[in-house]
Amino acid sequence: MIIPEFSKFVTNLKFNDIPKVSIEKAKLCFLDYLSVYKKGLYEENSKIAIKTLLDLGYLKTDDILNKGLINGIASHSLDLDDGHRLAFLHPGVIIFSTALAILQDEKIKECSNISVETFFESVIASYEIAIVLGMLVNPNHRNQGFHSTGTIGSIISSVTASKLLNFSLEETINALALATTQSAGFLESDHSGSMAKTLHVGKAVYNGLLSTFLAKNGFTGAESIIEGNEGFLKSMVSSRNFDNVDFNVFLEDNLGKFHINKVYLKKYPFCRHIHSSIDAILNLRRDLLKYGDADFVFNLINKIQIKTYKIASEHDDYSPKTKAALKQSLPYAIAIYLVCGDLSLDLIDELIDEGLLSEDSEFTLKENMDLNNKVFLIKSIAKNVVINLDTELEDLTPEKRPSKISINLNKDYALGFDFDETIENLVLYPLGECENPLLWDDIINKFSNLNPNFNLSKLEVLKTMENKSIYEVLDFLKNDN
Repeated sequence: MIIPEFSKFVTNLKFNDIPKVSIEKAKLCFLDYLSVYKKGLYEENSKIAIKTLLDLGYLKTDDILNKGLINGIASHSLDLDDGHRLAFLHPGVIIFSTALAILQDEKIKECSNISVETFFESVIASYEIAIVLGMLVNPNHRNQGFHSTGTIGSIISSVTASKLLNFSLEETINALALATTQSAGFLESDHSGSMAKTLHVGKAVYNGLLSTFLAKNGFTGAESIIEGNEGFLKSMVSSRNFDNVDFNVFLEDNLGKFHINKVYLKKYPFCRHIHSSIDAILNLRRDLLKYGDADFVFNLINKIQIKTYKIASEHDDYSPKTKAALKQSLPYAIAIYLVCGDLSLDLIDELIDEGLLSEDSEFTLKENMDLNNKVFLIKSIAKNVVINLDTELEDLTPEKRPSKISINLNKDYALGFDFDETIENLVLYPLGECENPLLWDDIINKFSNLNPNFNLSKLEVLKTMENKSIYEVLDFLKNDN
C-alpha cells in the first residue's frame, strides 16, 4: 500500500543518505520561502486571517495549529513560491510553513530539541513524497478541478511534522492517513480571483499538523486511504484508470530520486503557467527596443499572438477584477511587461491604484486616450493579445512548459528596419527551472526586493546552516536589523 511505503521512506531517510547537491537545493528553497513568507505576512489576506483568529480568540503564541495556518496563507499570497512542473504543485510553501510552526513552538523545543540534520531529513523527505505523489495523480487530478497544493499539501504537512518529531513507522502511517482524508481545495477558487487559493495552503498545513498530533496520541487512519476502493485515487483522480498500475513498480522507479533537485523557483508573481510567455515577451521587448523608444515600439505592434499548451492557454482573463485574478491573467501579464519592462509587486500595486482593474468602457478609453498613460496602454495591448492552444506545444508537456509569441508589426513603421513583418520567440523552459535556473544571488536579490529593510548579511547563516543548531539559525534570522 502507498501510505506504508511512503512512511517507510520517511522514517528510514537519514541525513548521510542525502546528496550534497540536495542539501544545497534545500537551503536555496528555504531562502526563497523566507523571502516570500516575510513579505506575505503583510498582504491583505494574511491580515484578514490574523484578525479573524483574534476575533475568535484563537490566536495564541503557543497555538501551533494557527501558526501553521497563518504561515501557509502568508507564504502563498504572493504567487512567488517554488514548485515542480511534473507534480503540478508548490511543495515548499507547505513544508517550510509546517516546519516553522513546529520549530517555533517553545514546548516542542524544550522536549525535542530538533537537530539541523532532522530538519534537512524532514524537508528532503517531504519534497520527495510531494513530488512522487504529484507525478502519480497529475495532470488528471488537476484537470478534475483540484488544487494539488491544497489536496496533496495536507499529506505533505504530516510528512514534515512526523519526521521532525521522530515518529515511529506506525505513527507516521496514521499521520499520513489522517491527513489524506482531509485533502481539499478546488481550482475554481484559484481561477475566480479569490483569496481562497491561499486558504488551501493554510488549511493543508493546519490539517497536516492536526493529523500528526492526533496520530501521536493513538488516533488511527486507513492505510489504504490513497489506493483503496473509496480512497483518494478513486474519488479525486477518477479520470485516470489505475487498474493496470503496479504501485510497487511506480514507487520503486520514482521514490528516493531526490526530486527536490528539479524544483523550480519563481521570479514573477504570476501563475507558473504564464511564465514561459513572460520570458518570451521579455526577449521580444528587448529586441524591439533596439529600434527605437517605447512610443515607437507601441506604434509598431499590430497584434500579439501567443501559442502555448492547454493549461496555459486557459489563463485568458481579459478583464481581471481583483489582484488575485490579475495574477492568473496571461494577456495582462504580457501587456504589463511590454509596457513597463517590469512585473514587480510594487509596480502591480501602483498600477492597481491607478485604475488597472477598473471597469472602463470602450468609450471612456477612447475619450481618455493617452499614450503616456501606462494603464491605458496596458489595457489596450491586453485586448489585442490572441491566445491559441498549439497541439505541437501541448505534446511537449509536461516535460516542458512551452510558449511561442509572435508580434505582427505595422508595415508602415517597420519599413526600412532589419526585421521581418512578424517577429517571434519560443521558450521551452521558463526562468527558474533546473534547465534555466535561478541561483543563490538571484534569490538574494528577490529577498531584497520583497524585504528592503532586512539585513541581508544575516542570510549568510543559511549557507553553512548544517554546521549549526536549527534553533540558532532561526534565532539569528528572527531579528531583522
